[in-house]
Amino acid sequence: MALESLLLEVRACRHCAAELALGPRPVLQCAPTARILIAGQAPGRRVHASGLPFDDPSGERLRAWLGVDREVFYDATRIAILPMGFCYPGSGRGGDLPPRRECAALWRRRLLDALPAIELVLAIGRYAQDYHLGAAAATLTARVRAWRDHWPAVLPLPHPSPRNNRWFRQNPWFETELLPVLRTRVEQMLRDQTDD
Repeated sequence: MALESLLLEVRACRHCAAELALGPRPVLQCAPTARILIAGQAPGRRVHASGLPFDDPSGERLRAWLGVDREVFYDATRIAILPMGFCYPGSGRGGDLPPRRECAALWRRRLLDALPAIELVLAIGRYAQDYHLGAAAATLTARVRAWRDHWPAVLPLPHPSPRNNRWFRQNPWFETELLPVLRTRVEQMLRDQTDD
């Protein structure tokens, strides 16, 4: 019940309204039973319009990485999705702007405290990795290469955006070494949750 009240507060948040080009529309999903947390960056324009996290080509790739379909992915009792910023931050010269810092400061700790069953955090991109692994000078590639250092609690991942296709071509180890381990763990976690 406490999480339901907190989610109502989050969804009514207007803290950054003046700075958001398209206005506030917090996009997230979670339930106290979720065991997997996807910690992303911030919703893009398409996600802002639909209100569904990762409802875009990035989400298609992410679901393939996890080996899950849309039904499982959007089941908040199994997978929580809490980006570092809940609202679309707008766009800049190089793409979307970074997530608004105020969002994590206002809501993240309270939400994470209300998710006691989380066993695996998928930290997608630098902002989520800084929060969940601590700020570091390492590049994103170095962090993802060192994924075993944080496994099985936290897994640093690049953003699944098509904009990163070059990165995926330059780092074939990601698909051959990391993704099979991730898929196996996700499959086992979801099976165990169903068996409970």
